[in-house]
Amino acid sequence: MRLVRSISSVIAVGTTVLLGCSGGSDSPVGPGANPLAGPVRPELGKIQHIVIIMQENRSFDHYFGTYPGADGIPMQNGVPTVCLNDPATGTCVRPFHDAADRNNGGPHGQFNAATDVNGGRMDGFIAQAETAQKGCADPFNPNCAGTGLVDVMGYHDQHELANYWSYASNFVLQDRMFQANASWSLPQHLFMVSEWSAHCTIPDVAASCVNALQTPLQGTGVSGSYAWTDLTYLLHLAGVSWKYYVAEGTEPDCDDDAAVCPPVPQRTTTPSIWNPLPLFTTVRVDSELGNIQTIDNFESDARAGTLPAVSWLVPNGEVSEHPTALVSTGQAYVTSVINAIMQSPNWSSTAIFLAWDDWGGFYDHVAPPIVDLNGYGLRVPGLVIGPYARRGMIDHQTLSFDAYVKFIEDVFLRGRRIDP
Repeated sequence: MRLVRSISSVIAVGTTVLLGCSGGSDSPVGPGANPLAGPVRPELGKIQHIVIIMQENRSFDHYFGTYPGADGIPMQNGVPTVCLNDPATGTCVRPFHDAADRNNGGPHGQFNAATDVNGGRMDGFIAQAETAQKGCADPFNPNCAGTGLVDVMGYHDQHELANYWSYASNFVLQDRMFQANASWSLPQHLFMVSEWSAHCTIPDVAASCVNALQTPLQGTGVSGSYAWTDLTYLLHLAGVSWKYYVAEGTEPDCDDDAAVCPPVPQRTTTPSIWNPLPLFTTVRVDSELGNIQTIDNFESDARAGTLPAVSWLVPNGEVSEHPTALVSTGQAYVTSVINAIMQSPNWSSTAIFLAWDDWGGFYDHVAPPIVDLNGYGLRVPGLVIGPYARRGMIDHQTLSFDAYVKFIEDVFLRGRRIDP
């Protein structure tokens, strides 16, 4: 089990920092008589709702590489000091401002991650994009690099990302958030809810599960395939409410990181990369499949002030920001759900965590640290948003998505830790 750092240092519980919102209630969180529920520290009781919004496939430098004060693209006098060799032309390509709304990105499987990082030299991005499949039937195939010109060295700034940069300036930007392991989307979403990606040879039998970062569903794909313990088991045991909200439409990616696939419908009842919980034994046995709901239900819950204690929000392909989906469409979707929270009676007691699940083949200059057998993967953007987030702070802690799980455990489960 890897050492997971706390994310609570970016939360200033006891002060508000934006919009003049009042603090949350001092009442304890969860069932008061339940010894399993409640915050590990009394002041964390002000946070009664945690919302995790996970988008797709952007590196930190691609979105925040020129954000003032962040560990962004190395610059001197406004000009990048780094450049990568382009094998096709023999020239050296520097990071450049890319105003295009539609990006192609690069391949982003395990091999591509290792080649991009290249032992810490961080110089494989262009070569991987140029040798990747082009014009695939499924534009979200992790082996694809979209079509057209290679754009993995491009970066966006406040002109294209006005809302995201505004969240960074008014709340907390995390510049050392790394994906949980160096590969594609499915393992990231498994780590997000369980801190593990594994393959179980016998449905519903946890003892049959072994580490599997790339193909956790290999040879299975039936209900109960994920037999290890996920976070919802502890939440259910402690009487802490949760929901997993799915934007219905098409899946943002292929079910297999090596496959070319046609668009696949995504629904609350469809187990997928972005919706793995229906395949967890614990969710089914606890009779909590009904907690997996549509994004429309999230908006109505926010309006009514009935958000659960823990919410996960996942997009469909159109709003995911996964190349070649439009940046503007994804940003508008994220803004809409954050606005729904800000306008909700629950805003004064909510902490929002926004991240992107993997780097999508885009350039980043920071070599990921080696923390254990499983990771980390490449650096991605991370934001902490809420009335208690430290305004304008840039958080330099080395973190990954399992820090979200630890924070949920600290706020609602008295620090009790999940053991997959």
